[in-house]
Amino acid sequence: MSAIKVENLKKHFGEVKAVDGISFEVEKGEIFGFLGPNGAGKTTTIRCMMDFLRPTEGTITILGKDAQKEGVALKEELGYLSGYVQLIDKWTGQEHIDFFRSLDGNKNVAHELAERLNYDTQMKSKKLSSGNRQKLGIILALMGEPKVLIFDEPTNALDPLLQNTVYELLDEASKKGTTIFMSSHNLAEVEKVCSLVGIIRDGKMEAIESIASLKKKRLYTVTVHFEQEVKKSVLEEKGIKVIDELKKGFVLNAKGDINPLLAALHELNVADIEITHGSLQDIFLEHYQ
Repeated sequence: MSAIKVENLKKHFGEVKAVDGISFEVEKGEIFGFLGPNGAGKTTTIRCMMDFLRPTEGTITILGKDAQKEGVALKEELGYLSGYVQLIDKWTGQEHIDFFRSLDGNKNVAHELAERLNYDTQMKSKKLSSGNRQKLGIILALMGEPKVLIFDEPTNALDPLLQNTVYELLDEASKKGTTIFMSSHNLAEVEKVCSLVGIIRDGKMEAIESIASLKKKRLYTVTVHFEQEVKKSVLEEKGIKVIDELKKGFVLNAKGDINPLLAALHELNVADIEITHGSLQDIFLEHYQ
């Protein structure tokens, strides 16, 4: 039995089809990345999973329970992080932790999480930066070691070092059997921690793929300058796609494995090179139109 099963989920707001008939399953212990640009329907899907919104149509089953009919009981087994962490301003982080502990008498790991995230639990919420609010939200979601984690943009406002700590925490939870569903618009983030990814656009599921297959679709823009003049025809003869010409250089397009391109350029006395990843929009346009 899948830990999460969503079938033909639709959520319409009048004529706006925020989510329009998506289906997917997440197995126990899997980290599933829900990938798409802002406004694609990621947060609406999550709010339906958490029973904050009622679907227009379709069913959501989590841990064998109907997310709408058994939503109250189900929440005892879930850890949830919203896209914007809501806190009580006059409370400290510790008071939030104590309140969550009073709701769930099970063992929790809040102190360990606070240390790993470098979070001061004695600060009042109203004084917290956006990054520290996010840290507290992550602690509250993880502290009860839930069976399923549902995260909406988990590394919002965190610096790269703390982002890596969050990835480590998610990986450790997955290895203990926790099922993780995380939304993101960040392809690099999803690639680091997820084994499977669902790609949503305009409320519809465009694809469900393994990370390995998604990497093969990666797009790059390469800006290269040479020590000496190189003719465009020389690059084209090597199978390199040129999208713009510069003084003593070119802007190139590459897809999938970039190593053959780098090997070909190595033979041409490169003076400078810059490589940027294609955006999600580029990938969508290239593969899912």
